[in-house]
Amino acid sequence: MPVYEYRCSSCQKKSSFFVKSFNDALTPVCASCGGREMSRVFSSFAYHKSLATVHEESGDPYQPGEDYYKDPRNIGRWTEKKFQDLGMEMPSQVQDMIQAARDGQMPESVKDLQPGVTEV
Repeated sequence: MPVYEYRCSSCQKKSSFFVKSFNDALTPVCASCGGREMSRVFSSFAYHKSLATVHEESGDPYQPGEDYYKDPRNIGRWTEKKFQDLGMEMPSQVQDMIQAARDGQMPESVKDLQPGVTEV
């Protein structure tokens, strides 16, 4: 179901039109001034980066740059990398906390993950 964008020749405003099928006839009318002289324009589009691409562009988690943590997907990368370097599987509790932090939820105290730790 495509969305087409048109620019009005009278007022120069852009209007978007949703159609159910590519084959449906469309007679665009300006939503702003009601003009019928419309010309089709290219719609903008979004590009979403994969997590791997974000990590690649962000650089080394051991020496992050100043903008490194502006992207929340980098939260926990050092921990993930350290477990990987040591050849250890990361506990699911740690994975859950990292994902929650990436989603904007600050984790509870981590002292319950390792016996004997009293402060974090």
